[in-house]
Amino acid sequence: MAPLVYLCARPQAGAAEAEYESFRAAMRLDEAALERWDLVRDPLPDDFASRWRGAVVGGSPFNVSDPESSKTDAQRRVEDGLARLAAAAAAGETAALFTCYGIGVATRVLGGDVTRAYPEDTGPTVVTLTDEGRRDPLFGPLAQSFTALTAHKEGTGTLPDGAVLLAENDGCPVQAYRVGTTLYATQFHPEPTGRAFTERMAVYRDDGYFAAGDYDAIAAQVLAASLSEPPRILRAFATAF
Repeated sequence: MAPLVYLCARPQAGAAEAEYESFRAAMRLDEAALERWDLVRDPLPDDFASRWRGAVVGGSPFNVSDPESSKTDAQRRVEDGLARLAAAAAAGETAALFTCYGIGVATRVLGGDVTRAYPEDTGPTVVTLTDEGRRDPLFGPLAQSFTALTAHKEGTGTLPDGAVLLAENDGCPVQAYRVGTTLYATQFHPEPTGRAFTERMAVYRDDGYFAAGDYDAIAAQVLAASLSEPPRILRAFATAF
């Protein structure tokens, strides 16, 4: 059986390494079962759909809604690769789970709208399943409402055609959706423990996600949060595909 792959969209090597380890631990896979590919430095290979049976995509300091004129070659390479993955997964040619920054790429390439109207503060938020979410094979076994971790400056304003809304909340109405049976996308981060998230916060402390002086208070909220449900999505994805 072909392995799964973690596709890196983070320029910061330390943060990328930690994110890979968070995905691997949450999915309960070893390094042979979850490979990694750095899209910041290397284009997505042409044989990705046969090389790997599916992919998970993490976050990034990039924003899909950044002006095209401001995007670096690295960001364009990342977005090109993720766009190809999203199109293939929507067509059922491979499986993919996009998270945080990744949901923006998937939304845009599939015809939805990405907007700065729905940012969320760094830290815990409550996410609620829709009726479709309760019927979904990956999301259905979760609690109807659960705590997840967010930190983003943009969100999905309009779903892509054919997308099924799986989870929502008031601050960012599109928290998760599915296209077909093999493309999933979440706005929240399903992979990190509270400790791993606070370490990631430290890397991006001065990047505008939160006031740097609020780090200790936000970190305390993160460490106190119950995060039992989001990793179950990743374990279900690893089993299903």
